[in-house]
Amino acid sequence: MNLLGGSKNVHIEQLNGYQVEGDFNLHAVTVSVEDKSNRLVSQPQPSSSAVPSDQMGSGVFDLLQPITDASHTRDRTRSPPGSACLPGTRLKAVSKVNTWTRSNITTDTEPHIRWMHGYAGSGKSAISQEVCEKSELQGRPVASFFFFRNAGERSRIWRLATTLASQMVGAIPETEPFIRAAVKADPGLLSPSEEGPSLGARMQRLVYAPFKAAVQGEVDTRALARASLRVRMQRLVHGSFKFKGLAQGKPMIRAIARGPFLVVLDGLAECDDKREVQELIDGMLLFFSENPFIPLRVFITSRVEQHIQSRLSDPGVHLDNLVDHCSDDDIATFLNVVFEDERRRNPVVQAYVQQHGEWPPLSDKQKLVKHIGGSFIFASAIFKFIMDDGSPMTPMDLLPLALKMNPGLDGLYMQTLARSEHLRHFPNIISTIALLLKPLPASGIAELLGIDTYEVVNVLVNLQAIIQVPGTDDIPVTLCHTSLRDFLTTQSRSGRFFAHPTHHVHLFLRCLECELKIRRHRPGSFVHPTECSPAIAYALTYSTGHLNQGNGLFKLPESDSAIQLCREAVGLNPGTPEIILGLANVVCSRAIHTESPVDLEEAISLYREVLKLRLSPHPDRTAPLNNLGNALLDRHRRTGVMADLEEGISLLRESLQLVPPPHPDCSLSLNGLANALLERHRRTRAAADLEEATSLHRALLRLRPAPHPNRSISLNNLGKILLYRYNCTANVGDIEEALSLFREAVALRPSPHPGRSVPLSNLALSLQVVFKESHALPSLEEAIIHCRELVGSRYHRERVEWAILLASLLQMRFDKTGQEEDLQEIASLKEEASRLTGSSAT
Repeated sequence: MNLLGGSKNVHIEQLNGYQVEGDFNLHAVTVSVEDKSNRLVSQPQPSSSAVPSDQMGSGVFDLLQPITDASHTRDRTRSPPGSACLPGTRLKAVSKVNTWTRSNITTDTEPHIRWMHGYAGSGKSAISQEVCEKSELQGRPVASFFFFRNAGERSRIWRLATTLASQMVGAIPETEPFIRAAVKADPGLLSPSEEGPSLGARMQRLVYAPFKAAVQGEVDTRALARASLRVRMQRLVHGSFKFKGLAQGKPMIRAIARGPFLVVLDGLAECDDKREVQELIDGMLLFFSENPFIPLRVFITSRVEQHIQSRLSDPGVHLDNLVDHCSDDDIATFLNVVFEDERRRNPVVQAYVQQHGEWPPLSDKQKLVKHIGGSFIFASAIFKFIMDDGSPMTPMDLLPLALKMNPGLDGLYMQTLARSEHLRHFPNIISTIALLLKPLPASGIAELLGIDTYEVVNVLVNLQAIIQVPGTDDIPVTLCHTSLRDFLTTQSRSGRFFAHPTHHVHLFLRCLECELKIRRHRPGSFVHPTECSPAIAYALTYSTGHLNQGNGLFKLPESDSAIQLCREAVGLNPGTPEIILGLANVVCSRAIHTESPVDLEEAISLYREVLKLRLSPHPDRTAPLNNLGNALLDRHRRTGVMADLEEGISLLRESLQLVPPPHPDCSLSLNGLANALLERHRRTRAAADLEEATSLHRALLRLRPAPHPNRSISLNNLGKILLYRYNCTANVGDIEEALSLFREAVALRPSPHPGRSVPLSNLALSLQVVFKESHALPSLEEAIIHCRELVGSRYHRERVEWAILLASLLQMRFDKTGQEEDLQEIASLKEEASRLTGSSAT
């Protein structure tokens, strides 16, 4: 074929030939985004709304700014998970996945997605790591993202697309011009947060579309550059693109000659953005349904959680239960390898073996295998426990203790933590590691807490079986497994090691102290976190997060301290809205705690000052609008002034217009406006206010699907308004739905959760209402059971009310059944209520 017949003065720099079949169609996937409604305040990031044209010529790595420690090539000693398959282990599981990843797609029904699910500690991340490394060794392109909870942006989803795209360019350079064209058309694709295009659009334009374009044929990039920006992006993303001037031939994408491009997403359940995880899966399934023969595979690992399972239980997904691949043989192989390595390097073990023979003896190894029960994380942790260099006991002494340890990780966590609990600052350090919103190095933990680094290291050195303690001071201290955080923040499991939510108050105060260090040194100047030590940078970024988490838990001296520190910060940086807002928040918190009208007036005045500094349409206007609206609602409840209520509703409506659902910051606006409308209904009996308030609470509940941490709160709030509406309208459907909501809310707060009493008391009250209407004894009996739990709980603030309620319920039962013992208990409860009332009065 004569491609250049009749041409003159032709200069060819490069000629690539591709086979193009039919039209080139790229379909944009735009799925509605719904974010976590209680988003923690994160470090301010530079705006990505405009990318200078000269930046487009820089390296693609600099352009995309990927997360460098999220892939399989990361330094696993610095960036967990550090798990990997030891030689001879997980062979069957890895082999099955590798066979699938390298096989060509031959039918339009063949799943492009494989989901391997398993319980915590079953070795999912080790298998993901092995699959990535095997693929690279066999010359097949791979990109990966290892999610990890409480690891900054690795626990969020917003930089997933840019991180995968950056790796894809490295593996398949032909995708680069398409990625650059997409970014030039929409710079918002580079946004490191939820501001900008939806997650579906980011994945489509930065990953799926460029890969498909590179596979189907490379566009003449010079001709593409000459096209208008509008035409270019319409063709690349939305419409068909006819390739002209390309020679006929086979595709030249060498990288996929040995098998499809593989994307590995490990630990998807570790991602905080559950709505966006669902959107990611939906977009992925849609792309593959429209492109059934595209040479792309996606391997996902995670725990079984509802928001993931509901999307991945699809014919387009190959399901793989890791339990089917967990065998005692794998655990035995693992133990043989690690103990053999220890025998070669440990002089204590060597001396024991020379005198006594094999160690551990075969019988003990067999007991260990059975005791471990197929959990690789437990196997790894129990081995570290036995071989702990910091223990005064020898490995031979620790082995029998390990065999007596309660199966599962909780027993291991309890026994390991007990080694350091006698040391100074132990509770403070462990609670801090559990509740930090982003990991810090040992020196950062020390600076944040106001103690010496050696004291932090002294506590952690005995805990290396469960906490990764780095050898250098620039690497964050991380958990060996995220189940340790779950353990430490669940009181029923951790007992004396429980990281109580009140520790957030302590961390907030320490953040204020750290902030003031640099503000005193640089009064009146803007301080960026990148200029500071890790502890101060953390304080500047995350102090508001700890204030939110500790809201309602401040004691009066702590509120006083917070206000004093914030006043000093305002004095050092007058006119700075962020600092004034911080002062307003802590003053308002004290006003709620003390019911001080003086504090409330000051808080309202400060919020108004912030709004004057953040005139509409300032992007950070939402928080002061919400806070001022709620403060005015509080003042209305105290004074009855309707003007405050009307202004509060107006402010909350403005806030909701700025962040309408499903914006991640809409939850406070939804909740605040619903409460204000309900208050106005109580005053005016306007039916429209009650209906709108109910609708707003329903919208908020939809934003919090299980297992959202605040779902119980939304269930309870919607149940309360339905119970209120039932009392107004006698609609039986409302009371039935309220009961269902309260029961689910209680189930999500198992005893001794501190938030359990709220939905439990509402459930008891609802059952009392049902009994009064229906005289159905089972409803009364259930109400008595719940009320007994409330009276017997450790939360004493409402104990008088609960005792009176229980006495009332028992009186109803006596009137119905004539049970004599009820009268005795009623008398006892009334005495207790009288005693508690008298003691609180004194």
